[in-house]
Amino acid sequence: MKRFVFAFVLLAACALPASASGLASLETFVKTVKSGRADFTQVVTAPAREGQATRSKTSSGSFEFSRPSRFKFVYRKPFEQTIVADGQTLWLYDVDLNQVTARKQSQVLASTPAALIASAPDLKALQLDFTLADAPSKDGLEWVLASPKARDSQLQSIAVGLRGGELVVLEILDSFGQRSVLTFSSFEANPLLPGKTFEFKAPAGADVIRQ
Repeated sequence: MKRFVFAFVLLAACALPASASGLASLETFVKTVKSGRADFTQVVTAPAREGQATRSKTSSGSFEFSRPSRFKFVYRKPFEQTIVADGQTLWLYDVDLNQVTARKQSQVLASTPAALIASAPDLKALQLDFTLADAPSKDGLEWVLASPKARDSQLQSIAVGLRGGELVVLEILDSFGQRSVLTFSSFEANPLLPGKTFEFKAPAGADVIRQ
Protein backbone atom coordinates (compact mmCIF):
# COMPACT_ATOMS: atom_id res chain seq x y z
CA MET A 1 0.00 0.00 0.00
CA LYS A 2 2.98 2.36 0.46
CA ARG A 3 3.05 2.88 -3.27
CA PHE A 4 -0.43 4.33 -3.11
CA VAL A 5 -0.11 6.54 -0.05
CA PHE A 6 0.18 9.82 -1.93
CA ALA A 7 -1.82 8.70 -4.91
CA PHE A 8 -4.66 7.97 -2.52
CA VAL A 9 -4.37 11.29 -0.78
CA LEU A 10 -5.01 13.04 -3.94
CA LEU A 11 -8.53 14.09 -4.82
CA ALA A 12 -8.74 17.82 -5.30
CA ALA A 13 -8.58 20.42 -8.07
CA CYS A 14 -11.64 22.50 -8.03
CA ALA A 15 -12.86 25.87 -9.31
CA LEU A 16 -14.18 28.04 -6.51
CA PRO A 17 -16.10 31.30 -6.59
CA ALA A 18 -13.94 34.16 -5.33
CA SER A 19 -14.36 35.18 -1.68
CA ALA A 20 -12.61 37.03 1.10
CA SER A 21 -10.84 34.10 2.76
CA GLY A 22 -9.70 30.55 2.18
CA LEU A 23 -12.33 29.17 4.55
CA ALA A 24 -15.11 31.08 2.80
CA SER A 25 -13.90 29.81 -0.59
CA LEU A 26 -13.72 26.25 0.68
CA GLU A 27 -17.24 26.48 2.09
CA THR A 28 -18.59 27.85 -1.19
CA PHE A 29 -16.87 25.10 -3.14
CA VAL A 30 -18.19 22.34 -0.92
CA LYS A 31 -21.74 23.64 -1.29
CA THR A 32 -21.76 24.46 -5.02
CA VAL A 33 -19.28 22.25 -6.90
CA LYS A 34 -20.95 18.85 -7.15
CA SER A 35 -18.68 17.32 -9.79
CA GLY A 36 -15.44 18.15 -11.54
CA ARG A 37 -12.49 17.05 -13.63
CA ALA A 38 -8.90 18.33 -13.95
CA ASP A 39 -5.31 17.47 -14.79
CA PHE A 40 -2.69 17.35 -12.06
CA THR A 41 1.05 17.24 -11.41
CA GLN A 42 2.26 15.78 -8.12
CA VAL A 43 5.69 16.19 -6.54
CA VAL A 44 6.52 14.01 -3.53
CA THR A 45 9.58 15.04 -1.51
CA ALA A 46 11.09 12.80 1.17
CA PRO A 47 12.68 14.46 4.23
CA ALA A 48 16.40 15.02 3.88
CA ARG A 49 18.68 12.47 5.50
CA GLU A 50 22.00 13.34 7.06
CA GLY A 51 24.63 13.62 4.35
CA GLN A 52 22.13 13.12 1.53
CA ALA A 53 20.36 15.50 -0.84
CA THR A 54 16.59 15.90 -0.78
CA ARG A 55 14.84 13.38 -3.05
CA SER A 56 11.76 14.21 -5.12
CA LYS A 57 9.52 12.23 -7.46
CA THR A 58 7.10 13.73 -9.99
CA SER A 59 3.97 12.12 -11.41
CA SER A 60 1.03 13.37 -13.46
CA GLY A 61 -2.42 12.39 -14.62
CA SER A 62 -6.09 13.35 -14.40
CA PHE A 63 -9.01 13.01 -12.02
CA GLU A 64 -12.79 13.22 -11.92
CA PHE A 65 -15.20 13.33 -8.99
CA SER A 66 -18.90 13.35 -8.23
CA ARG A 67 -19.98 14.43 -4.78
CA PRO A 68 -20.39 13.01 -2.23
CA SER A 69 -18.42 9.79 -2.52
CA ARG A 70 -17.23 8.94 -6.02
CA PHE A 71 -13.94 9.84 -7.67
CA LYS A 72 -11.38 8.54 -10.12
CA PHE A 73 -7.67 9.30 -10.30
CA VAL A 74 -5.62 8.12 -13.27
CA TYR A 75 -1.83 8.33 -12.97
CA ARG A 76 -0.17 8.15 -16.38
CA LYS A 77 3.47 9.11 -15.72
CA PRO A 78 5.87 7.71 -14.65
CA PHE A 79 3.79 4.65 -13.64
CA GLU A 80 0.25 3.82 -14.67
CA GLN A 81 -2.09 3.53 -11.70
CA THR A 82 -5.84 3.95 -11.34
CA ILE A 83 -7.75 4.80 -8.17
CA VAL A 84 -11.54 4.55 -8.25
CA ALA A 85 -14.03 5.17 -5.45
CA ASP A 86 -17.47 3.93 -6.51
CA GLY A 87 -19.33 4.93 -3.35
CA GLN A 88 -18.76 1.63 -1.57
CA THR A 89 -15.30 0.37 -2.46
CA LEU A 90 -11.94 2.05 -3.06
CA TRP A 91 -10.11 0.29 -5.90
CA LEU A 92 -6.35 0.67 -6.45
CA TYR A 93 -5.01 -0.78 -9.70
CA ASP A 94 -1.28 -0.96 -10.47
CA VAL A 95 -0.79 -1.67 -14.17
CA ASP A 96 2.86 -2.79 -13.91
CA LEU A 97 2.11 -5.24 -11.11
CA ASN A 98 -1.26 -6.20 -12.63
CA GLN A 99 -2.60 -6.01 -9.09
CA VAL A 100 -5.86 -4.65 -7.68
CA THR A 101 -6.41 -3.75 -4.03
CA ALA A 102 -9.99 -3.27 -2.81
CA ARG A 103 -10.97 -1.66 0.50
CA LYS A 104 -14.22 -0.36 1.98
CA GLN A 105 -14.41 3.41 1.54
CA SER A 106 -15.88 3.88 5.00
CA GLN A 107 -12.71 2.47 6.53
CA VAL A 108 -10.12 4.52 4.62
CA LEU A 109 -11.41 7.95 3.60
CA ALA A 110 -11.98 9.75 6.93
CA SER A 111 -9.46 12.52 7.66
CA THR A 112 -7.98 12.37 4.15
CA PRO A 113 -7.81 15.03 1.41
CA ALA A 114 -10.44 13.03 -0.48
CA ALA A 115 -12.86 13.46 2.42
CA LEU A 116 -11.85 17.11 2.80
CA ILE A 117 -12.56 18.02 -0.83
CA ALA A 118 -15.13 15.57 -2.18
CA SER A 119 -17.28 14.09 0.57
CA ALA A 120 -18.61 16.60 3.08
CA PRO A 121 -21.72 18.71 2.30
CA ASP A 122 -20.56 21.72 4.37
CA LEU A 123 -17.83 23.06 6.64
CA LYS A 124 -19.57 21.78 9.79
CA ALA A 125 -19.31 18.24 8.47
CA LEU A 126 -15.63 18.75 7.66
CA GLN A 127 -15.01 20.00 11.19
CA LEU A 128 -16.00 16.63 12.59
CA ASP A 129 -12.73 15.20 11.21
CA PHE A 130 -10.55 18.30 10.76
CA THR A 131 -9.50 21.41 12.60
CA LEU A 132 -9.83 24.12 9.91
CA ALA A 133 -8.20 27.54 9.93
CA ASP A 134 -7.39 30.38 7.55
CA ALA A 135 -3.64 30.50 6.89
CA PRO A 136 -1.57 33.54 5.79
CA SER A 137 -1.66 34.36 2.09
CA LYS A 138 1.44 33.42 0.11
CA ASP A 139 2.42 33.07 -3.55
CA GLY A 140 -0.70 35.03 -4.48
CA LEU A 141 -2.97 32.35 -2.99
CA GLU A 142 -5.51 32.18 -0.17
CA TRP A 143 -4.89 29.21 2.12
CA VAL A 144 -6.80 26.90 4.43
CA LEU A 145 -4.95 24.65 6.86
CA ALA A 146 -6.70 21.39 7.77
CA SER A 147 -5.35 19.24 10.61
CA PRO A 148 -6.84 15.75 11.04
CA LYS A 149 -8.37 15.17 14.47
CA ALA A 150 -7.80 11.40 14.45
CA ARG A 151 -4.81 10.50 16.59
CA ASP A 152 -3.87 7.60 14.31
CA SER A 153 -3.94 9.66 11.11
CA GLN A 154 -1.01 9.19 8.73
CA LEU A 155 -1.15 12.92 7.96
CA GLN A 156 0.07 15.94 9.90
CA SER A 157 -1.68 18.57 7.83
CA ILE A 158 -3.30 19.46 4.51
CA ALA A 159 -2.96 22.99 3.09
CA VAL A 160 -5.37 24.12 0.37
CA GLY A 161 -4.30 27.04 -1.84
CA LEU A 162 -6.83 29.04 -3.87
CA ARG A 163 -6.60 31.95 -6.29
CA GLY A 164 -9.27 33.86 -8.16
CA GLY A 165 -11.97 31.36 -7.36
CA GLU A 166 -9.93 28.29 -8.31
CA LEU A 167 -8.16 25.66 -6.24
CA VAL A 168 -4.54 25.74 -7.40
CA VAL A 169 -2.44 23.74 -4.95
CA LEU A 170 -2.86 20.99 -2.38
CA GLU A 171 0.06 20.45 0.02
CA ILE A 172 0.06 17.29 2.14
CA LEU A 173 2.50 16.63 4.98
CA ASP A 174 2.52 13.11 6.42
CA SER A 175 3.53 11.90 9.87
CA PHE A 176 7.03 10.96 8.61
CA GLY A 177 7.78 14.43 7.23
CA GLN A 178 7.19 13.51 3.60
CA ARG A 179 5.56 16.30 1.58
CA SER A 180 3.29 15.88 -1.44
CA VAL A 181 2.38 18.93 -3.52
CA LEU A 182 -0.37 18.64 -6.14
CA THR A 183 -0.82 21.42 -8.70
CA PHE A 184 -4.01 21.45 -10.78
CA SER A 185 -4.92 22.75 -14.23
CA SER A 186 -7.72 22.68 -16.83
CA PHE A 187 -10.38 22.29 -14.15
CA GLU A 188 -13.99 21.93 -15.28
CA ALA A 189 -16.68 22.56 -12.65
CA ASN A 190 -19.93 20.60 -12.56
CA PRO A 191 -19.54 18.56 -15.75
CA LEU A 192 -22.14 15.89 -16.43
CA LEU A 193 -20.37 12.63 -15.53
CA PRO A 194 -22.20 9.37 -16.29
CA GLY A 195 -22.35 6.78 -13.53
CA LYS A 196 -20.14 4.38 -15.46
CA THR A 197 -17.26 6.86 -15.05
CA PHE A 198 -16.78 5.49 -11.54
CA GLU A 199 -17.36 1.83 -12.24
CA PHE A 200 -14.36 -0.46 -11.91
CA LYS A 201 -13.86 -4.01 -13.14
CA ALA A 202 -10.63 -5.82 -12.43
CA PRO A 203 -8.73 -6.58 -15.66
CA ALA A 204 -8.58 -10.21 -16.72
CA GLY A 205 -5.74 -12.02 -14.97
CA ALA A 206 -5.15 -9.31 -12.37
CA ASP A 207 -4.41 -10.36 -8.81
CA VAL A 208 -7.24 -8.99 -6.61
CA ILE A 209 -6.54 -8.38 -2.92
CA ARG A 210 -9.46 -7.46 -0.64
CA GLN A 211 -8.72 -5.83 2.68
